[in-house]
Amino acid sequence: MPRILLIDDDEHLAAPLTTYFARFGCTLESAVRPSEGLTKLRAGHYDAAILDVMLPEMDGFALCREIRKESDIPIVMLTARGEVMDRVVGLELGADDYVPKPFEPRELVARVQTILRRQRSTPAPANGNGNGTQHRVFDGLSIDLDRRQVLRHGERIELTGTEFELLALLAAEPGKVFSRDDILNRLRGHEAELYTRAVDIVVSRLRKKLEPLDCIKTLRNAGYALAVARSEPA
Repeated sequence: MPRILLIDDDEHLAAPLTTYFARFGCTLESAVRPSEGLTKLRAGHYDAAILDVMLPEMDGFALCREIRKESDIPIVMLTARGEVMDRVVGLELGADDYVPKPFEPRELVARVQTILRRQRSTPAPANGNGNGTQHRVFDGLSIDLDRRQVLRHGERIELTGTEFELLALLAAEPGKVFSRDDILNRLRGHEAELYTRAVDIVVSRLRKKLEPLDCIKTLRNAGYALAVARSEPA
């Protein structure tokens, strides 16, 4: 049963959401202050976190930044204003999705379920290599799809769920150009008018984490491709 942590200072929100999430096989726990939420995240295993933007002690953006220093747990941001800039800032900080307030509980559950499915799924190999392996090995880059682990020159790098899924998608067919719409359909599937920009943000985050490797190429007006030589697994 997936375990979700809600960090929101609205004490009247947790109880109905806990009941609603339980209907869909999820355990929802809550914290009203960021410090309490960080303590819970460090003490126990959670499959996803839901953060309100407007919080005491620190806002949701600062809280997202703190969580990303320690964990790649999927994060959904709740924003009361619903402003595009709020959503963009959250994505730049490493959030995986956002839901504007007021929201329907079913929508929030659906967004969390989508993220959890992405966490459990990996792109199928395009051609296969005869042994069913889920390991992609390139010059300086190793991607273990089963363990969801990425090594850059032998050193493990931490990726968010969205960053990993993007890299795995590109690595499934090296050299193939994936348009922004291709990526949106694979990773998001909704609100493409906003997430067209979000794709560029996630690519930028992923490139920075892969440095000094320069393996994600931009083809102007076309999309993105993984441009790195494939190696044989050791």
